[in-house]
Amino acid sequence: MEDGVRPNEGGNRKRSFADLLQWSQWQLLDSILPTGAFAHSFGLEASTQASIISRPEDLKIYMIHVLENTGSLLLPFVYSATVAPNLKNWQKLDNVLEATLTNEVGRKASISQGSSLIRVASAVFSEYSCLKSFRDTCLASGSVSFHHAPVFGLICGVIGLDSETSQRAYMFLTMRDVISAATRLNLVGPIAASVLQHQMTHVAESILKKWMDRSVEDACQITPLLDVVQGCHAYLFSRMFCS
Repeated sequence: MEDGVRPNEGGNRKRSFADLLQWSQWQLLDSILPTGAFAHSFGLEASTQASIISRPEDLKIYMIHVLENTGSLLLPFVYSATVAPNLKNWQKLDNVLEATLTNEVGRKASISQGSSLIRVASAVFSEYSCLKSFRDTCLASGSVSFHHAPVFGLICGVIGLDSETSQRAYMFLTMRDVISAATRLNLVGPIAASVLQHQMTHVAESILKKWMDRSVEDACQITPLLDVVQGCHAYLFSRMFCS
C-alpha cells in the first residue's frame, strides 16, 4: 500500500460522517433542545375552549388537519431552504413566508420558535460557523423575521441532511408538539398519546408524500378554520400556551 493508505480508508471516513450525521439529526429532533416549541399548541387550546375538540376522535381529526396544513403551507419552505442553504435564499424564503402568514398569533409563534432554533443551533452545531454568521448578519441588518420553517430547512441543509429527511423531520416535530400539547391539556393520557402518535405515522407519511418537494410558489393554506381558531387564542380568558 503506497503512502500507508489503506484501501477502505475513504469508505470508512464517509461511513463515519454518515454515522455522526445521524446523531446530529436526532439531537435536532430531541425535545430537550431549548427552542420553546412546547409553549405552543398549534391552536389546539383555542379549539378545545371553542368546543371544536371534545372527543378523542376530534383530536385525531384535528391532528390530520394540522399535518395537512403543515405539509401544504410550510413544507415548501423547509424543502427550498434545505436544497439551497445559503444566506440569500434563506432571506428570500423568510420574507415570502412573512408575507404569506395572515394569522398574527401563528406568525408570532413561527418567529419565536425560529429565533430560538437558530440561536440554539448556532451554539450547538458550532462546527458549522456559517449558522452563527448568517444569524449575526441578519440580526444586524434586520433582513429576516426568523420564521421557523425556513430556519429549520436551513439548518438541515447546512449540517448535511437530505431534503426528504428534513421534510419528514419537520412533520414529525409538528406531530410530536401537537400530541404533547394535547397531553398537557388533559385531552389524552401519556400512554394513549404514545399510542396515538404511533397510529398517526401512516397518516403523516402519506401526507408527507403528497406535499413534499414543492416550491414555495405552490405553498397554500388548505384548512382555513385552523387559521381562524388559532387567531382567537389571544382572546382566551385563561390560557396555558402562547399560541
